[in-house]
Amino acid sequence: MEKPEMIIFDYGRTLIYQPNYNASNGNKAIYPYIDRNPRNISFEEFDRSNIELFEKIKKERGKYLEIHEHNFLRLFLEYMDISLSVSLEEAEIIIMNGISQGAVMPYADIMLDYLNAKGIRTGVISNNCFSGAALKELFDRLLPGNRFEFVLVSSDYIFRKPHSMMYEIALQKSGLTADKVWYCGDSMENDIYGANGVGMFPVLYEGRTEDETHFLSNQSHKDTPDFEYLLIHDWREMMDILA
Repeated sequence: MEKPEMIIFDYGRTLIYQPNYNASNGNKAIYPYIDRNPRNISFEEFDRSNIELFEKIKKERGKYLEIHEHNFLRLFLEYMDISLSVSLEEAEIIIMNGISQGAVMPYADIMLDYLNAKGIRTGVISNNCFSGAALKELFDRLLPGNRFEFVLVSSDYIFRKPHSMMYEIALQKSGLTADKVWYCGDSMENDIYGANGVGMFPVLYEGRTEDETHFLSNQSHKDTPDFEYLLIHDWREMMDILA
């Protein structure tokens, strides 16, 4: 385990979590922005149809492919014969913040400040239907001290982790060889096996929210990897190890 020149992070349940997550609240947030609705579709029908269509597409996409929120919105709105008074980019932010305002995982902000002070570069790779631009807006709001060099999101790049292309693109952007990079995430399959597959050093993060009532990592540890990785439960452990 060599000290890294760069650490790349997962997003959800690693740096940020989503308290009170509710897809219907995202639909409720965007519904007032409808400016054309010739079929007089009620919010109840709008919400139900939206969730049903998204679930149907998720079943069809397979393991490695991602839905982009812009494409989904375009499909759904035109299918319902509805238009919005805001752009797809604006609608995406409204929906994302409506679903959950988001919150910082304990000590993630302090840990990032520590990495910045030590000159350790940072970036993000996330499986997410929302765009990298939307996630960057979220990071800048909740983690204003971040210095992420890139936020790679599966919706922008088609493939989902653990597909190797996401990791390989990150390495190209970093200009580093894999042995100089750590990757941290909460999923054994997507993050630990995915990062190890391209030669990055994997860090499995199993953290809790501030109130300690909800264990966030719901990933199944179906086996014990036959390669070296680091297991931590608190971002302060990361700082101690690097020190």
